Amino acid sequence: MARPFLKMNGLGNDFVVVETRSGPFAPTPADVRAIADRTSGVGCDQLIAIDKAEDADARVRFWNADGEEVGACGNGTRCVGWLLMQSSGKDEAVIETRAGRLIATRAGERLVSVDMGPPGLDWDQIPLAAEHDTRALDVALFDHPALSAAPGCVSMGNPHVVFFVDDVDATPIATIGSAVEVHPLFPEHVNVGFAQVLAPDRIRLRVWERGAGLTQACGTGACAALVAASRRDLVGRHAVMVLDGGELHIEWDDRGHVIMTGPAAVDFAGELP
Repeated sequence: MARPFLKMNGLGNDFVVVETRSGPFAPTPADVRAIADRTSGVGCDQLIAIDKAEDADARVRFWNADGEEVGACGNGTRCVGWLLMQSSGKDEAVIETRAGRLIATRAGERLVSVDMGPPGLDWDQIPLAAEHDTRALDVALFDHPALSAAPGCVSMGNPHVVFFVDDVDATPIATIGSAVEVHPLFPEHVNVGFAQVLAPDRIRLRVWERGAGLTQACGTGACAALVAASRRDLVGRHAVMVLDGGELHIEWDDRGHVIMTGPAAVDFAGELP
């Protein structure tokens, strides 16, 4: 039976979103890869399923383009939050994920804020294979002149390592990102961010996403980069993150929660065979 889907994006980070509350949806890794394939499938960075939930508006599952199910996706959560609020007519949506409960709220016309909760900062929360200082790793992950500063590590429900560089656009992200993604220090592999601090409240960011490669935008990556930079006193507790697909506003608030605000867009509808 064909199953309807929506193609959505958050700053160009694109998703196939499937409504599954009417029946079970259990794609295999091969199914996910087929859907995500940009030549023979629909094409996306992540596949998202919206399931029924007992005490929330929905439970949401995420798969990367390589077929692996993952715990969190910031831009995807924002898109789902917008859909749920459009459906209910409310200004808030409660979303259960493998990484915990997230709250999405309206922030303007097609703008959504998501409370991503507190970041994980301990080495075993990332997780790392051994104990290290996550504020500034004392391990050389890749030998390249652009990586002169020690990276920081943050979990936003998924693992991130953030390198601070002088010029993001001159950094060979695919070469470094693909190698660091599978470094043995990260037993669950890792999302690799490259951040260039432009001002105390502005960061240029590109992210090599675990299982998806270089994307137009990464919501959890933007959250992780703000936290990593703030821990090093490179920026304050909030900043505009300048991604290839556009801008996100990230705040690490007084409660210790990370709030992500940005747009959500619907591209088209279709049916999966």
